[in-house]
Amino acid sequence: MRKRKIKNYIGLLISTISAFIGLFFLLWIIVSLIEKGFHYVNWSVFTQNAVSPGDEGGGLKFAILGQLEVVGIASLLGIPAGILGGIYLSEYGKDSVLSNVIRNVSDAMTSIPSIITGIFVYAIVVVPMGGFSVLAGSIALALLMMPIVISSIDNILRLVPNELREAAYALGAPKYIVIFKVVSKKAVVGIVSVILLAISRILGETAPLLFTSFNSNFESYKLNKPIATLTVTMYDYAMGPYDSWHHLAWAAAIILTFSVLLFNIASRLFSYWRFSR
Repeated sequence: MRKRKIKNYIGLLISTISAFIGLFFLLWIIVSLIEKGFHYVNWSVFTQNAVSPGDEGGGLKFAILGQLEVVGIASLLGIPAGILGGIYLSEYGKDSVLSNVIRNVSDAMTSIPSIITGIFVYAIVVVPMGGFSVLAGSIALALLMMPIVISSIDNILRLVPNELREAAYALGAPKYIVIFKVVSKKAVVGIVSVILLAISRILGETAPLLFTSFNSNFESYKLNKPIATLTVTMYDYAMGPYDSWHHLAWAAAIILTFSVLLFNIASRLFSYWRFSR
C-alpha cells in the first residue's frame, strides 16, 4: 500500500511539473509577443497596404484579406467533405474493412508535416495550372483540415447513444432523416467545436502556402493568381532587412496568435453555453 502511494505521488509530481513547464513556455511566448509587438498594432495595420521596401508606414490589409480568402475557401472545401466523411464512417461504414482503412489513412494524414501537403498540392495543382494561386493554397489547407474533421466527427457521432437511432427507426424515419435530424442534432455542439478547432488549426499554417499560393506584392484576390497571406507575409517581413518590416511582422504575429486564441475560446464557450442550458 505504501509503495503504491509513493508511485502515485511520483506520477502526480511528474505530471504537475510537466504541466507547469508547458504553461511557463506558453506564457513566455504570449508575454514576449505582447511586449514586443502589441504597440505596433494600430488602425493603419488593418486599413493600409504595404509600402515600397525601406519606406516607413504601411499596413497588412491585403495580407489579412488574403488570409481570410484562402482560409474561407479552404473551409468551404474541407469542412463539408470532412463532415460527410465522418458521417459515412460512423453511420454507414461502421467497422467494415473500408472504414477501418479510411480511419487509418485519416489518422496517418493528421501526422504528416504540412510542408509535405504543400509539395503534394504543388505537384498536382500548381504545376498543371502553370503558377501559384489562391485555389492551390486553399486546397492545401483543406487537405490539412479534412483528416481532423473526419476523425473527430466519426468519434463524436459514435458517442451518440444507439437508443436514439432505434427510437427514430421505430417511428418509421428513413436513415438520412435519422442521421441529420436526430444524430447530428444531438452532436451539434461537438460538430461546431470541431469546425472552430479545424479553422484555428489551419489559420497559422505557413509552409504549405509557400508552395501553393506563395505571395504577392499587389492587392489581388483572383483565384488563379498568387496572393499575399498573413503567415507568409510575416515570414518574409521577419527575414527582411528593414525595421518597418520587422514591426509589421510583430503585428502580424499578434493578430495571428489572438485570432487562433479567439477560435479556441469560442469553441469552448459554445460548448459551455450548450451544456449549461
